[in-house]
Amino acid sequence: MTLPRHARRALLAAAALIGGTLLPLTLQPAAHAAATPNGGDVIANLFEWNWPSVANECTTVLGPKGYGAVQVAPPEDSIRLAGAHPWWEVYQPVGYDLNSRMGTEAQFAAMVTACHAAGVKVYADTVINHAAGANQTSTDSYGGASFDPATYSYGSAGYDRSSFHDYPANCPNAGNAINDWNSVQQVQECQLVSLSDLYTEKDEVRAKLAGYLDRLVGYGVDGFRVDAAKHIAQADLANILSRVSNTAWGSRPYVYQEVFPGSGGQLAPSAFEGNGSVLEFTYAYKLKDQFNGSIAGLKSFGQSWGLEPSDKSAVMVTNHDLERNGSTLNYKSGSKYTLATLFQLAWGYGTPQVYAGFAFNGSDDSPPADANGYVTATDCSSGWVCTDRDHGVANMVGWHNAAKGQAVANWWDNGTNAIAFSRGSAAWVALNNGTTAVTSTFTTGLTAGTYCDIIHGDRTTAGTCTGPTVTVDPTGQATVTVNPGDAVALYATGAPPPSPSPSPSSSSSPSPSPSSSPSSSPSTSPSTGQVNETFHETRTTTSGQSVYLTGSLPALGGWDTGKAIPLSSAGYPVWSGTVSLPAGTAFEYKYVLKDSAGNVTWEPGGNHTATTGSTDATLTDTWAQTVAATFNETRTTAWGQNVYLTGSLPALGTWDTGKAIPLSSAGYPVWSGTVSLPAGTVFEYKYVLKDSAGNVTWESGANRTASTPSSGTLALNDSWK
Repeated sequence: MTLPRHARRALLAAAALIGGTLLPLTLQPAAHAAATPNGGDVIANLFEWNWPSVANECTTVLGPKGYGAVQVAPPEDSIRLAGAHPWWEVYQPVGYDLNSRMGTEAQFAAMVTACHAAGVKVYADTVINHAAGANQTSTDSYGGASFDPATYSYGSAGYDRSSFHDYPANCPNAGNAINDWNSVQQVQECQLVSLSDLYTEKDEVRAKLAGYLDRLVGYGVDGFRVDAAKHIAQADLANILSRVSNTAWGSRPYVYQEVFPGSGGQLAPSAFEGNGSVLEFTYAYKLKDQFNGSIAGLKSFGQSWGLEPSDKSAVMVTNHDLERNGSTLNYKSGSKYTLATLFQLAWGYGTPQVYAGFAFNGSDDSPPADANGYVTATDCSSGWVCTDRDHGVANMVGWHNAAKGQAVANWWDNGTNAIAFSRGSAAWVALNNGTTAVTSTFTTGLTAGTYCDIIHGDRTTAGTCTGPTVTVDPTGQATVTVNPGDAVALYATGAPPPSPSPSPSSSSSPSPSPSSSPSSSPSTSPSTGQVNETFHETRTTTSGQSVYLTGSLPALGGWDTGKAIPLSSAGYPVWSGTVSLPAGTAFEYKYVLKDSAGNVTWEPGGNHTATTGSTDATLTDTWAQTVAATFNETRTTAWGQNVYLTGSLPALGTWDTGKAIPLSSAGYPVWSGTVSLPAGTVFEYKYVLKDSAGNVTWESGANRTASTPSSGTLALNDSWK
């Protein structure tokens, strides 16, 4: 029997994960992904884990804990040295087949499929600046590629001597060494530590590299860490990336580039932002300084510290290079390393990475591997450092996701090594980097209730906590003891959409406005007994859309849209459902719309409020209406500048400039855009300017205010202040 291609691929993937025998069959890229991403942005960097181990981690840890993506080791074929097998073998590619130290091509495909099924994106570490070192004599590889580095011959990849930069045509230095690290020509056309530098200006080289990246995308890869990006001319990388297809989930691949700081001009990290984000080395260096000194100064941690803009920063506490050269904290730093990782997840700057590698003594040590160099299964109790599984770190990913879009608030410090802060009203954390316990009454920003300390316990589906709890009083305060080298973290149950929060503080920044999203405040204590509450919601829908109900009570899903109550469309356009709720209980609720792709749309406006009585009752509602609001802003700009709109409503990005609405320059100097806003709603808004480097300039003066009508349209005509 001949199986269709997608069925063959599924069988091969399954066999790869369970150790089945694989036939010598060339796999075809997947046509589409069967699942949707979970929406998180935290990257688990599983450094040199083999493919079955990554697949298992996605399924059992990363997906359930809310990690948005996993970074995997370079998947291409690489050189294999005799005897010892240092970790850096995988950074010396010799062919673009996907058989490597981490597993076979079939296992790679199965890993991507498993991660996608768990809602986790896959970012591949890609080595496209160079091939193996010209100083290497080995002609052996993990996948059987044909090559000879001494003669710059790479038959399997299709490269010969003309495919590489050379002295004196490109590199001005004999031996192709970089002698001046501030020279653009030398950095981008000479050899980095003897690694054969690809002639990326040539179309045939660009085509081969783009073909390799496109093959990864075909298997479902969602983005690339670009190794040694500083050594690739920006125009060359832009051309290569332009040839790569969209991902299986319909977006451009996420790109983050390795660009060590220390040079200026065309070699500065900011000069590479046109091709994507950059790895934020300065972030990691500064965290080490603070956690080895006093963390109270982190109150101002951000771009003013010499960091790239948040929306262009892939931040980290450490990575495989830095942990070995001592420039950053690493797992050997003990609680400082863990606390720095917790801070990174809590602070909300950039796209955070949680690094999980392997134990080492020497800087060249191999990951746990067999005698032939193939990496063995990850065993977190022996040889591997599974930071991503650390109880507090793993739970802090959910905290981070719940706090998304909320600004830092309610800062507290003791002047030295204990700090605490909230992210708006969604989450609160305290970190003690000192040597003695700290007890204080903190302003948490949270609503009154009892919260699970997720650093030391887990929240159960029944609404209880397996560890210690913290009580927040009606004023938002809580008395908490934080042990030395430890933390306490709380966040609102169900993680409803973020409420509006201000931009970074300045005289021209917006101020917060009341939330139009669900709160997670506990209901009042119920009396004994249950009653049936029937909900009727009038809402017209399109094909594939359905209306659900959620709210502050566990029976209503506790604001978790994954547990929302599906309503019946039998009386369409009225959607109805009956839920058993505790009698005599005050609660809040809201309706949400879900489509066939899993997208969730919250009903606009404030939460509905009600109180159950002693008998059954009915609540009748109508989905809040929206109006089309057109914004016209007059602003002359320089080349590369664009005008955006943000404001206090979720539809305006809730003051998050990363979610600001781009305006059209079709009527320049008037910039215009139309946004659907809830009817009959007072809101605040402001315009911001963004340039090609990602810099954001806020319009001066107080927030603008306006109110939408109950129906019809709204037009606002403004001039830059």
